[in-house]
Amino acid sequence: MTRQLKGKTPRRHPLKKTSSNQTDPVGVYCRVRPLGAEDEECCIEVISSTTIQMHTPEGFKTNRNGEYKETQYSFKKVFGVSVSQMELFEHVAKPLVDDLIRGKNGLLFTYGVTGSGKTFTMTGSPGQGGLLPRSLDMIFNSIGPYQAKRYVFKTDEKNSIEIQTEVDALLERQRRDNNLSVPKTPSTRLKADPEIADMIKPEEASKSDGVDDDSSYSVFVSYVEIYNNYIYDLLEETQEDAIKPKWNGGGTPVRQNTELIPPQSKILREDQNHIMYVAGCLEVEVKSAEEAFQVFWRGQKKRKVANTRLNRESSRSHSVFIIKLAQAPLDADGDNVLQDKNQISVSQLCLVDLAGSERTGRTGAEGTRIREAGNINQSLLNLRTCIEILRENQMCGTNKMVPYRDSKITHLFKNYFDGEGKVRMVVCVNPKTDDYEETLLVMRFAEMTQEVEVARPVDRPICGFTPGRRHRNQAFKDELSRRLEERGGPIDPDMPAAANTLILSLPSLPSCELTDPHDDITLPRLIEALENRQRIKQMLMEEYSKTANMMKPVLQELDTSLISKDNFIQEQNGKLIEKDKIIQGNKAEIERLEKKTKMQEHKIDILQKTTKIFEDDKRSLQHELETREQRLQRELSEKRRMEQRMHGVISDTQFKWEKECERRVNALQLEMQNKLWVKDEKLKQLKAIVTESKTPGRPEPPPRQTQPQPLPQPQHQPRSQRPSKEDHLPPKRSASPSPVPTTAPVRPRHRRSRSAGGEKWVDHKPSSSMDLGTVLQPVIPNAIQVSAPSEKALSKCDRYVLTHQEVASDGEIQTKLIKGDVIKTRGGGQAVQFTDIETLKQELTTVPRRKRKSSEGVSASGDGALTDVETRCSVAVAMRAGSNLGPGLEHHAVTKRRKP
Repeated sequence: MTRQLKGKTPRRHPLKKTSSNQTDPVGVYCRVRPLGAEDEECCIEVISSTTIQMHTPEGFKTNRNGEYKETQYSFKKVFGVSVSQMELFEHVAKPLVDDLIRGKNGLLFTYGVTGSGKTFTMTGSPGQGGLLPRSLDMIFNSIGPYQAKRYVFKTDEKNSIEIQTEVDALLERQRRDNNLSVPKTPSTRLKADPEIADMIKPEEASKSDGVDDDSSYSVFVSYVEIYNNYIYDLLEETQEDAIKPKWNGGGTPVRQNTELIPPQSKILREDQNHIMYVAGCLEVEVKSAEEAFQVFWRGQKKRKVANTRLNRESSRSHSVFIIKLAQAPLDADGDNVLQDKNQISVSQLCLVDLAGSERTGRTGAEGTRIREAGNINQSLLNLRTCIEILRENQMCGTNKMVPYRDSKITHLFKNYFDGEGKVRMVVCVNPKTDDYEETLLVMRFAEMTQEVEVARPVDRPICGFTPGRRHRNQAFKDELSRRLEERGGPIDPDMPAAANTLILSLPSLPSCELTDPHDDITLPRLIEALENRQRIKQMLMEEYSKTANMMKPVLQELDTSLISKDNFIQEQNGKLIEKDKIIQGNKAEIERLEKKTKMQEHKIDILQKTTKIFEDDKRSLQHELETREQRLQRELSEKRRMEQRMHGVISDTQFKWEKECERRVNALQLEMQNKLWVKDEKLKQLKAIVTESKTPGRPEPPPRQTQPQPLPQPQHQPRSQRPSKEDHLPPKRSASPSPVPTTAPVRPRHRRSRSAGGEKWVDHKPSSSMDLGTVLQPVIPNAIQVSAPSEKALSKCDRYVLTHQEVASDGEIQTKLIKGDVIKTRGGGQAVQFTDIETLKQELTTVPRRKRKSSEGVSASGDGALTDVETRCSVAVAMRAGSNLGPGLEHHAVTKRRKP
């Protein structure tokens, strides 16, 4: 018996991220279950082959604006209520079966709320087979002619495959058949369960085109369930434990001699290639789709199922059906499996039926059902958490640890998400409104799962033998059988070819039939033929001996050459071993460099992502800075334009007001000059009358031409705004005589100054007054001295006097006391009505008096004094026409302050 060869499961390292992006997203499909007869309102609408829309039913929370929120979700493909099981298999599971035959792994699982049709999608019903029976049918339709005999491939307890020779496989089959107490007949083996009969119609059979006819295949299946986060083998036979009976006092046994041993949970382990597997799980070799489905159905009957308010047969566990396909190439002759463990390839397809998420309030669960629902929801929550962290690590460049070990279902399939094969998910939904909230969570999880990228698995290496070996070997056998039949019927194929040739070279025997007892011809003829055959035999024996003697030295020479060649081969093998050691060292160095390269590439990816983030931030900040600079420039230009516009408006307004003020001042000056001239004429006439009454008989002197004194102008006026010489000229006098009053005025006789009375005065002395050092000083008793008049001071006094200094026409400084009465106004304030002016002037005897010419205008100093009086008094100036007072300022008024 030859030694068994053990094949390793090929390890598929996670692919490094290259420029070609050798990753594939998780394929997520959606299947909508038909609405039940008792359900009326539907919350799911299929819009297109890739999009569905969720409608919020009545009574649920609405959007902020009060309208119903309708959300659309996209999938790789959406299957409506009218889609058949065959069409679903063609799009979802058939590519995974093709990859399985080509040596690649695959994972397919159904996900959804309870009662959404997950088990029907995976298993199906008679006449409507689901994804699992159709996958088995396609596998055996493809590899049926190329299957190895039973037990040529043999599994061990470490998730690997061993290879046996044809003889060892035959002995293994005989030993197992002898261990069976009741041998199974072909009829009993192929008898199908009526519940699973005719799952697939003959016209719906599928076949893969990627089968290698120069390889030999074998299929192993296993079936486990994850119940309350414990793993149980559904194919494990229930054992009986022999227990000694316990006897009571009456001599009868308390219990039977045998009791059933409850199934023991399995544990997860990691093989030498870091692949997760269920340790101690039974793997059954099957040779047909019917046999494989019978094994599945045997385990399906042991699965935990319970009746709830929402589902009559609700799955209480996650079921995992594993199809493992072992394949190895044929030898150079194309007759037997190559006994080389490095050429064995093992691929597996996992079909997972997840238990549905549920709310205990809706299912009415109690006791054990509550615990089951809690474990189911917890495992699905952990699956969602792992998908979220995977998505975050891939999209954000983080390196968070994925919590695969928190749940058995995620721990078992961690290798698939790390790049060991394709991952596909079928989301089953129920369109009834009662499942709206749970379906919404399922949709969000499916939308997030589509963003997870899984590394694309690598292709298995191709054997170096010449292709077409199986067909050539079969053609040779067929041709040999045909020729043997032509030469005299079937001959034992185990007979040596030289013996066959020798027998065929002998002459044929004559007919041996005796028709007459006195026949003397047949027997002598037969004797002669036998003697002839004996003679030929002797000749052949002699020729054989001669040839053998000739061949002996040749064979000895060949043996010598063969020994020398063996020595040379051993020498070359020694060199090859040394080369192999060098190659192994180089491989170790290459692996170390590859790991270092992967680490550096990972760091480069992180730096590139960080650089991209910084560049995006930089561009956004530059864009914002440019936008703010442009806005600032626009605001500055707008401000400059506004300033220029306001300067223009101010200039125009200032120019207009200056013109208007100049016009009004000129008009007021002209009016005041006319009034002063009229007053002056009246005073002259009055003076003339008084003089006549004093000196009767004296001739009246001619009237002296006088010029009315204009009002003082403000100082520091521009040259263009000063009054011209024509503006100072008095208007022409009227030729008509002035009217003479009918009653003669009373002549004043030495009128005593009213300042000597007992009135209370307001003595207004500006702070800029100069002390001239004269003997006569304006001293007013019982007076309030102020530098500026105020309403408070005026309210306490009944007389007002203003001390004013100005330069006279001869250049001397004279002091004027402008006196007036303080009177109350109708508005509640005080007004000053000026009555007379007292002048104090100091002259030097050495300076001759200069007569003032009538044509001489008012000096600049006088104008400035009057202007200074107005600004210091800060009161309004008005002229009352027809007043009987002397010429000059009539009154100063102080308005009452108004409350703000």
